Amino acid sequence: MNFPKIALAQTIVDLLQQKNINDVVITPGSRNAPLIIGFTENNFFNSYSVADERSAAFFGLGISQQKKNAVALVCTSGSALLNYAPAVAEAFYSEIPLVVISADRPKEWIDQSDGQTIRQENALGNHVLKSVNLKEGDDKNTQWFNQRLINEALNIAIINKGPVHINVPFSEPLYDVVQEKTVEVKNIKIPQTRPQLEVSELEVYADIWNGSTKKMVLVGANSTDNQLNIQLNHLAKDPSVLVFAESTSNISGDFFVNNIDQLISNLSATDIENLKPEVLITIGGMVVSKKIKAFLRNTNTQHWHIENKVEAPDTYQNLSAIFRVDTDMFFSQFFFLKQNKESNYRDTFLNIRDVKKQKHNEFLAKTEFSDLKIYETLISKLPENINLQSANSSVIRYFQLFNIPNSWDMYCNRGTSGIDGSTSTAIGASVFSKKQTILVTGDISFFYDSNAFWNNYIPNNFKVILINNGGGSIFKIIPGPDTTNALGKYFQTKHKLNAKGIALTHGINYLRADNIKGVNKAIEKMLNDNSAPTILEINTSKVENEEVLKQYWEFLNLSLKC
Repeated sequence: MNFPKIALAQTIVDLLQQKNINDVVITPGSRNAPLIIGFTENNFFNSYSVADERSAAFFGLGISQQKKNAVALVCTSGSALLNYAPAVAEAFYSEIPLVVISADRPKEWIDQSDGQTIRQENALGNHVLKSVNLKEGDDKNTQWFNQRLINEALNIAIINKGPVHINVPFSEPLYDVVQEKTVEVKNIKIPQTRPQLEVSELEVYADIWNGSTKKMVLVGANSTDNQLNIQLNHLAKDPSVLVFAESTSNISGDFFVNNIDQLISNLSATDIENLKPEVLITIGGMVVSKKIKAFLRNTNTQHWHIENKVEAPDTYQNLSAIFRVDTDMFFSQFFFLKQNKESNYRDTFLNIRDVKKQKHNEFLAKTEFSDLKIYETLISKLPENINLQSANSSVIRYFQLFNIPNSWDMYCNRGTSGIDGSTSTAIGASVFSKKQTILVTGDISFFYDSNAFWNNYIPNNFKVILINNGGGSIFKIIPGPDTTNALGKYFQTKHKLNAKGIALTHGINYLRADNIKGVNKAIEKMLNDNSAPTILEINTSKVENEEVLKQYWEFLNLSLKC
């Protein structure tokens, strides 16, 4: 077994191994050669080579998303590091552990017109939990300094669940190897702890809860959590509790509202007032629904957030308590103190939910081929037990209108809500997920991230469903862009591109459909052929999709007037 001759590279590789970080996404380069040698010569590591740094970072994010373990990204010096920034920002806000390891030029050559040399120190500073700049040298104090900083960065990534940046200067020669390690590495461990709440403090909040007749629980983006699902279903048996769960929450129950915008759209003034909770509990990450955000910001409620962190976002401008424990620990303690309360709060709005769901079904039954109809088809035709990756913009918003099957795990990059890495993330997720991964994406997101297919790790059962409506339809749906003269060219970005050439370039099966009959047939063919990854392109560019959606909301809003 070969080791890089440079002691600092040995140190980094050794500490990642000791902390059980065994997935490393490498982008080719020369300055990072000592790290490439160190990781690829060691069978402990799963080393992936992905040429495009932006795609590579999202690829690593997808692995970490599924594995729930830190993933390392390794790049050469110069602008390579800056291309990691979008995925690092996503990881920061989605609380996904990434370890960015950037090779750098010696400090004395910064700003001296040397090739591939930029100011890399703190280059990702605003969106990492910790940034460390290591030193060259093999003396005792330098080794102590470097090992301390590496330990700190890795421990923070693992425990606080987010990205960190380790910047590593290397002088030439870069490719020399040795047969034995030349450095002794110290692993600074932080034993895991699981905090509990003080019962006397929790009793104060339980008294508030038990005295309220209107309690709301809102669950944002969250990984599948069977224990949480059981606990929330138990909580929802209380008639004074209404549970709102987004499509990315990965929870479901008979007493839950899974289509939030559908419920609160066009409620009467009386219903709006009655819906305002006295206590709001939030769980999970980002919430897609703008309607629920606007609604809750106009309430005067006690907002409690459950997350094992000191800080929590005050999204609804009513934050009053942060419970710094895991959700299962919170409810395990809380259930001993809470009492059910007589109330018509839950059932009033579940009745409205059911009426609107009936209207939803009536409208879809008579709706022709369109973006909206496609999502109904996908919900009914895609198999159980899949990892469903959703792109942003209109895609995730359409999914919010439907009940996601209980057996699906659903993910979307909602940390920054960007379109830039959806495909790369999905492919990274597919590498580790035990379930089949299917990505549903829009055209702008798909073409933006087309380099996602430039790697050798895509499983043959990976499927992409591309809904190509000829431009960013989100800008024809949201209010504002259509009042300007720039809608088609500068907001919507109309185009006539298709994915056939991309599929051919990367050896991917390609299917196309432009009507519902064709969609049904293509989905069946796609699911039965695992000879290679597949792109199914559904073209709706000739359909006035925004008009169909407008009619949908108008029809739905008749539900409370019938």
